[in-house]
Amino acid sequence: MTRGNTEQVKVHFKGEHDDFIIFVESSEAVQKWKKDSSVPLADVVNGWKIFCTHKQGASGILDAASNQELDAEFGTHKEEEVVKQILEKGTVQETEGAEKVGNRNMTQGSFVAHN
Repeated sequence: MTRGNTEQVKVHFKGEHDDFIIFVESSEAVQKWKKDSSVPLADVVNGWKIFCTHKQGASGILDAASNQELDAEFGTHKEEEVVKQILEKGTVQETEGAEKVGNRNMTQGSFVAHN
């Protein structure tokens, strides 16, 4: 039985120095914020973490972006300002989350030593 099938929505921003990613609640939330910036960012952003992929594009390894990287790309390292720029200039990407497949009860079947 599969568990954990969730949709992941992220916004990818390709900058001059690096690629940046933020996770958002949904593409609809991003569109709503773009039309009405009075919508709280907390209703749009999922996790308040800004990632960089070291020029690996939208699917590279995600590392937390340092203040220095943010300053170099966006002119500030204030998270709220950086998130706004990524939402305005980035592209929304929706992906299906990986399925979590596994045994629910390892005390049954072939995992148990039979004496």
